[in-house]
Amino acid sequence: MNFKHRTVMVTGAAGNLGQAVAAAFSAQGAQLVLLDRQLDALQRAYGAAGPDRLLLATDLLDAAQVAAAQAAAIARFGRIDVLCNLAGGFRMGEAVHTTSDSTWDFLLDINTRTLLNMARSVVPHMLTHGGGKIVNVGAFAAQKGVAQMGAYCASKSSVIRLTEAMASELREQHINVNCVLPTILDTPENRAAMPDADPARWVSTQDLAQVIMFLASDAARAVHGAALPVTGLS
Repeated sequence: MNFKHRTVMVTGAAGNLGQAVAAAFSAQGAQLVLLDRQLDALQRAYGAAGPDRLLLATDLLDAAQVAAAQAAAIARFGRIDVLCNLAGGFRMGEAVHTTSDSTWDFLLDINTRTLLNMARSVVPHMLTHGGGKIVNVGAFAAQKGVAQMGAYCASKSSVIRLTEAMASELREQHINVNCVLPTILDTPENRAAMPDADPARWVSTQDLAQVIMFLASDAARAVHGAALPVTGLS
């Protein structure tokens, strides 16, 4: 999987998965456009920007900021070949009938509207430049409703359905759209939240990054609209 001279845009880049994905693509020669809400978070994760790395503070819920990030990426590297939509969030604990507007809005915004804003900005560019790869992050739990996780499952299920719709719309234009469905990721935050669990059974961010990189590679050129479970031993 060689990404030399290809530009990969990653949202949620300052997070644990974002850093693993960026490292995986960088090791294969990619030029990186790394987006997160706060520039200082990106700088803590990656240091300064470099010739093959652009750091952009971007609120993905603000379409104007997303458009500005795309313009900056194209000004630096000329094109965007791969979009990895990693930004997302999780909340649980409310039954459907007690779900607050704030929880519903938060999860639909961070998991779905961010993806929609990125698609609105990047897909027209890919169409103009002859194709590209888009990889979204759903959730294994989103394949059915789970008690006290209704809003989360709904938001991540929307990611799956949007992935399938985009794949059907764009496959003839040489754009592959797929998503991954991880279970619990092995992150410091999850270890702290579940101290009695065995993280060896979870999915490492590095392993999930390899799956994402495969779906973004030429090796997956025949794969359209897949929702790929990535479950480790969990």
